[in-house]
Amino acid sequence: MTTSTTTAVDLTDPDLWARPDTPALVAELREQAAVHRTDTADDGPVWSVLSYRHCAQVLRDAALYSSEQGSLLGAGVGNVPVGSGRMMALTDPPRHRELRAPANPFFGPGPVRAAAGGITGLAAAIVDRAVELGEVDLVDAVSALPLSVMCDLLDVPEKDREMVERVCDVAFLGRTPEERRAGHQQLIPYLLHQVMLRRTDPRDDLISKMATYRVGGKLLPVEDVVLNLDNIVVGGVQTVRHTAAMGLHTLAQHPELWRQLQQGEVGMESAVDELLRWTSVGLHTLRTATRDTELDGRAIRRGDRVAVWVWSGNRDPEAFEAPEEIRLDRSPNKHLALGLGAHYCIGAPLAKAELGALFTAMLERVAVIEPTGPVTHNRSIINFGLDHFPVRLTPR
Repeated sequence: MTTSTTTAVDLTDPDLWARPDTPALVAELREQAAVHRTDTADDGPVWSVLSYRHCAQVLRDAALYSSEQGSLLGAGVGNVPVGSGRMMALTDPPRHRELRAPANPFFGPGPVRAAAGGITGLAAAIVDRAVELGEVDLVDAVSALPLSVMCDLLDVPEKDREMVERVCDVAFLGRTPEERRAGHQQLIPYLLHQVMLRRTDPRDDLISKMATYRVGGKLLPVEDVVLNLDNIVVGGVQTVRHTAAMGLHTLAQHPELWRQLQQGEVGMESAVDELLRWTSVGLHTLRTATRDTELDGRAIRRGDRVAVWVWSGNRDPEAFEAPEEIRLDRSPNKHLALGLGAHYCIGAPLAKAELGALFTAMLERVAVIEPTGPVTHNRSIINFGLDHFPVRLTPR
């Protein structure tokens, strides 16, 4: 086995990912070794996986690299998340498959195709409103689509939608951790109330299916249903919001790409995949080794935490030709932005449909996206994106 290499920088520092020299820095680390030891400020020593091949190896092997002790950095040394063994994100097969089963029918390609018209209409209305205003913060504007789609999936009553969207706005867009926490503290009781209502009076919606689903003849505990619904809402809204805002920021910085799409030189499906790869807003995912093993010559011990840096894997030249170029027609494009293996994003087809609808609506209605103020990155290594993207939209 090779000697352990410790990164000279803390990859868990959120300020790192907004720096212009980050691509070169990460590329240099990846060239030195596919797997490094990183001494993090909050989580102690962590194995950082930087190459595409080794990222994929870890993500595919849920038996060896478990999610149950946490799927994201930031919990602190020795802290196990509350939902361990109870949430989709924090379970391994076969339990993971059992928890996904009631939600799968809502996120498959068929249901998403059936909902495509409604998603397209929502995206068009959102962009029309933004164009009408002229000057908007695109981060706030694009968030309206995944929030509306999620309310549809949950069948949130019309009388509650304004409140739910407002609470989610605070939970996801709050300017401080305290504001975001307060939003979640309002969202969780609402979900709990709806789960109890629909357990006795079920409908054909996601809450009802989760609330009445049985494993081994027994209903899932109410707390587990709420935890999984909250996880679905967070994942569904955050991934689309950050990828949409970062993707539009990328297109605004590269007018030639905007022109390619407007002129139909590139298909939207491949463009969405490339923008998912390029932005990689879910910077990392965490696993814990279930036994002693070896990864790229590194001795990984049982209980060691292994951080898969998706952003780095998605820019590995061994997996992608000219990875620092944005090629909207890139094919094949086996990026890791939506995961791999058992934990491949359950909402991937829906997320791609929402992103495609948003980008299409912008291209059809907007000639130029002109920044009107500084772009502000958020301070997160969970969903790395933008807090503010103030722009002026010039209509076509």
